[in-house]
Amino acid sequence: MSESIPTPSSSDAQEDADVKLTAAQKARVERNRQRALLLRQSRLAKKPYSSESKQKVTRTVDTGAGFFLEEEDEEETRSKKTEVKHPLGPLLEAATDALVCEDCGKEFMDSWLLTTYNVNVCDVCKEDTEKHALVTKSEVKDTYLLKDADLEVRDPPLKFIIRKNPRNPRWGDMKLYYGPQVYDRAMEVWGSEEGLEKAHDERSSKREKTKRKKFDKKVKELRLAVRSSLVKVNSGPHEHEYGPESYDEESDTYSVSCDCGHVRTYEKM
Repeated sequence: MSESIPTPSSSDAQEDADVKLTAAQKARVERNRQRALLLRQSRLAKKPYSSESKQKVTRTVDTGAGFFLEEEDEEETRSKKTEVKHPLGPLLEAATDALVCEDCGKEFMDSWLLTTYNVNVCDVCKEDTEKHALVTKSEVKDTYLLKDADLEVRDPPLKFIIRKNPRNPRWGDMKLYYGPQVYDRAMEVWGSEEGLEKAHDERSSKREKTKRKKFDKKVKELRLAVRSSLVKVNSGPHEHEYGPESYDEESDTYSVSCDCGHVRTYEKM
């Protein structure tokens, strides 16, 4: 009979492995194991629950090298690996509604003059206050001879903003119009700058005539006042003052007359 060779059992193999480890190696393995346990306990103390308010299910695996590994639950692992895909949004075309400034020719999206007076001028060019001046309603009437109907009724009505009077806040609010728009409206009403000048001349002549009439009226009133002061005022009844006597041979009568026109006739015996 052949002699059977005995095979070492698993316990004998583990004992042989333990025998091969030195005391220093065993101490290092124990320290690693204790450190792994402390780390695990600290993580559980910081996050005792998962985001779903449930205790995290983990399994600890002894590696045999002095530390432990934590295996996450398979369902949680699958949820982490799941990729969330969102539908793609619509493609946005490039902006084509950019405006071009009438002064500098550059593109812009919005400006104060555009919002207030619907004028395609950027905020940089707006700083030219001489070209883009704002005028009050009184200046509009005096300079361009425009009436309220020309500003508010004629199509399109001119836009304006309301501001407090800088001279005195207690005075009425001011209406500020955009100067170039007022000029265009004046040219529309009067036809040209020559027509506007002619209207100014006619208004000036009318004002001169009106002033002349007022002056003549005051002079006349003054003359009447001087004349009335020279007239003798008598509040009593009128007394006739007769002049020299005259004789009429045909009627053989005498007569005297008063300045008021009264004539007295009489005969002498």
